[in-house]
Amino acid sequence: MEYTTPPFEVTFKGLLFDMDGTIIDSTAAVVKHWHTVGNEIGVDPEVILQTSHGRRSIDMLKVLSPEKANWEYVRHMEALLPKLHGADATEIPGARALLDSLIAAGALWTIVTSGTEPLVGGWLSVMQLPHPAHLVTAESVANGKPDPACYVLGREKLGLDASDSPEILVLEDSPAGIRAGKAAGCKVLGLVTSHTAEQVLAAEPDWIVRDLRSVRMVGAEGGAVTLQISDALAVSTPAATTTTPAAN
Repeated sequence: MEYTTPPFEVTFKGLLFDMDGTIIDSTAAVVKHWHTVGNEIGVDPEVILQTSHGRRSIDMLKVLSPEKANWEYVRHMEALLPKLHGADATEIPGARALLDSLIAAGALWTIVTSGTEPLVGGWLSVMQLPHPAHLVTAESVANGKPDPACYVLGREKLGLDASDSPEILVLEDSPAGIRAGKAAGCKVLGLVTSHTAEQVLAAEPDWIVRDLRSVRMVGAEGGAVTLQISDALAVSTPAATTTTPAAN
């Protein structure tokens, strides 16, 4: 597969970012942490790692270790991850630049993640990344991704309603998260940072890019922002009302 789509522009009223695999890559830290936790609770760490990405810890524990499937344990366990393994995380290329440009423009954005609040807050602090005004975390909804509830709540936290969903962009790397964004009625940009392009494509996002170096804010007006997307795999035809070729 080649990432050769010519640049095009799309306008959105708000952006909803997944966290791990979209803003940061904490894979190395997560592997170390789940090995420690798995050994402590008597569950094969490899079994956990095979199904953990994009899913809430509490949902995995309900199946693998039901006695640990409570918020007190999960929040404590996840709070330790950035404290113990903060040096093992890296930024997704282009993420900081995109967030900085959105903040400078006063754009509507937030983070919608399967991690708990202590985990997300810990990573943002360790990585010195901006904190959104409102977070949607694992504790915020009854059902995790691929259920759309988290992205519906993210939209509401931006002050937008259901009719605005087609003009909201979800940025995701996991198939479960991509499906959640689509089920919420949003446009979805899939990143090939944690899964193969074939796995991301199978989840049916609107566009696929390698990372956020392919996304650049090029305009802001009336609360909406225009993004230029380049070097993408075209997986659907962008809506004519929101998409224009990029100016040369």
